[in-house]
Amino acid sequence: MEEQEGAAGTLAKTFEPAGLEAKWYAHWEGRGLFRPERPDAAPFTIVNPPPNVTGSLHIGHALDNTLQDVVIRYERLRGKDALWVVGTDHAGIATQMVVERRMEAKADKRTNYTREAFIEKVWEWKAESGGTITGQLRRLGCSMDWSREQFTMDPHFTKAVVKVFVDLYNQGLIYRDKRLVNWDPKLKTAISDLEVEAREVKGHMWHFKYPLAGGKTYTYVERDAEGNVVLEEVRDYIAIATTRPETMLGDGAVAVHPDDARYAPIVGKLCEIPVGPKEHRRLIPIITDEYPDPNFGSGAVKITGAHDENDFGVAQRNGIPMYRLMDETAAMRSDGAPYAEAAERAKAIAAGGGATMAEIDALNLVPEAYRGLDRYEARKRVVADIDADGLMIKVEDKVIMQPFGDRGGVVIEPMLTDQWYVNAGELAKAPMEAVRSGAIEIVPKTWEKTFFNWMENIQPWCVSRQLWWGHRIPAWYGSDGQCYVAETEEEAQAKAGAGVALSRDEDVLDTWFSSALWPFTTLGWPEADAPLVKKHYPNDLLISGFDILFFWDARMAMQGIHFMKEVPWKRLYLHGLVRAADGQKMSKSKGNVVDPLGLIDKYGADALRFFMCAMESQGRDVKMDERRVEGYRNFATKLWNAARFCMANGISGSTSVAAPAATSAVNRWIIGEVVETVAALDQAMADLRFDAAANVVYHFVWDQFCDWYIELIKGSFDDETRAVAGWVLDQILVMLHPFMPFVTEELWHALGERSAELIVAQWPAPAASVDPAAKAEVEWLIALVSNLRGAKNELGIAPGARLEAYLPEPSAATRAIIESNPAAIERLARLSAIHFAPAPAGAAMQIGAGDASLIVPLEGVIDIAAEKARLEKALAASEKEAKALEGRLSNPAFAEKAKPEAVEKARADHAHHRAEATRLAAALARLG
Repeated sequence: MEEQEGAAGTLAKTFEPAGLEAKWYAHWEGRGLFRPERPDAAPFTIVNPPPNVTGSLHIGHALDNTLQDVVIRYERLRGKDALWVVGTDHAGIATQMVVERRMEAKADKRTNYTREAFIEKVWEWKAESGGTITGQLRRLGCSMDWSREQFTMDPHFTKAVVKVFVDLYNQGLIYRDKRLVNWDPKLKTAISDLEVEAREVKGHMWHFKYPLAGGKTYTYVERDAEGNVVLEEVRDYIAIATTRPETMLGDGAVAVHPDDARYAPIVGKLCEIPVGPKEHRRLIPIITDEYPDPNFGSGAVKITGAHDENDFGVAQRNGIPMYRLMDETAAMRSDGAPYAEAAERAKAIAAGGGATMAEIDALNLVPEAYRGLDRYEARKRVVADIDADGLMIKVEDKVIMQPFGDRGGVVIEPMLTDQWYVNAGELAKAPMEAVRSGAIEIVPKTWEKTFFNWMENIQPWCVSRQLWWGHRIPAWYGSDGQCYVAETEEEAQAKAGAGVALSRDEDVLDTWFSSALWPFTTLGWPEADAPLVKKHYPNDLLISGFDILFFWDARMAMQGIHFMKEVPWKRLYLHGLVRAADGQKMSKSKGNVVDPLGLIDKYGADALRFFMCAMESQGRDVKMDERRVEGYRNFATKLWNAARFCMANGISGSTSVAAPAATSAVNRWIIGEVVETVAALDQAMADLRFDAAANVVYHFVWDQFCDWYIELIKGSFDDETRAVAGWVLDQILVMLHPFMPFVTEELWHALGERSAELIVAQWPAPAASVDPAAKAEVEWLIALVSNLRGAKNELGIAPGARLEAYLPEPSAATRAIIESNPAAIERLARLSAIHFAPAPAGAAMQIGAGDASLIVPLEGVIDIAAEKARLEKALAASEKEAKALEGRLSNPAFAEKAKPEAVEKARADHAHHRAEATRLAAALARLG
């Protein structure tokens, strides 16, 4: 677009986003425009997945919050009472870790303080440093209702959490149990399965002999698939294999499959654990269970119920004692009675002597030589001692899957401990029915299978954590040995009676327990008749990453339906991850993490937001591409310059929501384009197709408005055109606002005096329709200009060269278009004339437009022979390269052995050369 005299006095010549972003965000928030007063409007509600109070904005947050902001701005523009609930999560483990690290830096530690004094320090840290991410969300442009910002440790939230716990306990849905948990030795707390990362590590598989009791022997026979004997020998032991020899000290049995004939002679017999002082070595039974795989290893499995998840199940089914070997740091236990005494008591229990779970848990079966050792040091000692006794068969190198805590970063130790559990299986029934019935719609629908698979196999939810920071469990233990669950200590004391001394449970609740209440507690529940609950529950939509589907989404569905008797939200949209440009997952260790704030500094929040939307395709991850972000910054600049051009030509903002009256074809055409764009945009938003929505508005702004409409109206700025252009520009700003809020608000005000800010303007309602005749006329002109420009480029003709064209027998419609638009045809197509007559003989090119095929003579315009030679040479080169690439791609060895990026590049190169060959062949054909 050409610069006009007197252009845009109120707009800077260059689009610079930083200043206007800060200005408009402060203005919106200060005026309360993120939730304008609309008491009678239909509600629309979303809740923000509360980021950790320790957090800072990462690229995943940028995607998640951009999508939410696009939806809330869209619904606000549509006149809804749009509420976006915002807040932060107290993040028990993460926050306690941050504060303890700060203390360590000062040579201090948590245990130097009382629990209350330490919690005071956490609150001090939150007041000082806990609001980082909320400021960063503002920089992204998130239009949240900050006036109602929530925190999961706010007093009203704590009240709700306590009520939920007590109610679930009274309903039999929360209980205390001794079960195997994932124990994080660094954090010294239980963590959930979802907080465990499985990593491949190099390890070993040790094979040991467990001698049969009393020196007994049996004939061990192995057979091949046909039943032929391949090994037969007399053995006085049963062989087991393990990757964790230190846990042998807690074995309760050896299990074999009931159909494994090799061990049938010794099932029910006893064998000896081959470690520890010989005079006190324990005997354990050989049992049958479906768990062991006869075809894996020796087919015999040692059962250590207190330190392995599968073994725990075997021990439960078979009544096998489970002995805990390690302390809270995963060091071998050093408490309790001497080993000799504990081992003898364990022998008595194995022989049928009764014992309570508490007594079994108190037994320390770690010999004195290993007590207090780190688990891995104990492993070395155990292996060495067994080998010294001649009871090691062999050791194999083996890659094993090792569980690591996602925050503590150390190997998880499965540990038998007392914890609080939620009966998740019972609570999961209603959410599954809600999804089946359509009361909850999961988008994309492909995630339903994953949802059902997890929910149908859900395990009891361990909700207690051994931390100080968090919602303390409302349970008290009495001197009478009973547990009293109540909302207050006074209520617990009343239950226990005056003479019973109480001590409170030391544990706190899993952070996800409290955040599961987010959709309704943030609205005022459990206060009676909370007005926001009545209006805004259930929420309309939840947007979250698929990675928290079970951490948070499913648990909100459980608690919401259980306590509110309604689903927490009607739709659940699950987006993918933002990955590095090469498709790899981002991680600090790989050095490929992208800082969204750095991108905002460089290109502006609008550009980053538009990138996120344009790349968000349902069911797919987003590949980071900084060049695309830069491209959307250029898009904002193009719109900026278009607005400056319009203002310079007397075009200003419109006072009408409905389209102005129009008589000229180009004005009737652009109004119709607005009508179609609004409809397509509304459909994309209804379908939650963010990529489609972004692309619809992008192409309308760039192609229809900037590239064609403005070019077509140049030199024809009458009152009608100014009115239509101003109205169209307004529609653009409103449609684009959810995606690019800052630049659109700035341009909205620059175009003239406004009665309200763009953020609370009215969504387009053109009250017009598509004019088929105008659409056909303008699309004919566009096709003519586009095809002629492309042909000139193919043949090396200067873009500004003025040519003549011939059209011997035009249709009446085509003739009318040509005769109505001589100025546009001459200015844009650079055709000095179109003759309704046969073309002179000689080389020429044909240009299509609608039903017409115009002939443009080339004699004297280019050197025909030289151009043919150039095109033929280029065509041969492209065809040769395409054929070579085709051969490479069809070779299975290349596809299998080459790096994925090399295969992808070869495919892209092949497509490029095929397209180039097609283009060059078409150019040659034009020359005849």
